[in-house]
Amino acid sequence: MRKALVKYNNIEAGILSEKEDGGYEFAYHEEYVKKYSDKFITFQMPVSNQVYKSNRFFPFFDGLIPEGWLLNIASESWKLNKNDRMGLLLACCKNAIGAVSIHPIMNKTNEEE
Repeated sequence: MRKALVKYNNIEAGILSEKEDGGYEFAYHEEYVKKYSDKFITFQMPVSNQVYKSNRFFPFFDGLIPEGWLLNIASESWKLNKNDRMGLLLACCKNAIGAVSIHPIMNKTNEEE
């Protein structure tokens, strides 16, 4: 299961998780909900204590991944399948354009998860 720290303007907003069954979850940090209730990462996921769940990759996060020739370069450089959307997000979106950035969460068994 791979996870990412999602930041909004360099503030830790929440955790995006890829589940073993292929689904995805996003949850805002409790502290973020208390302090920044008006700073949602997307209209489809307003700041809440609710855990957002989806069987498909969330469109907002998919939209952060490069397209076209830049996607080709990224998938070849990191040897990632273009259909591995979570892998591409983790590899390419730490310094994404805009307010949201994605930071891989390391675990003990893998270098990056």
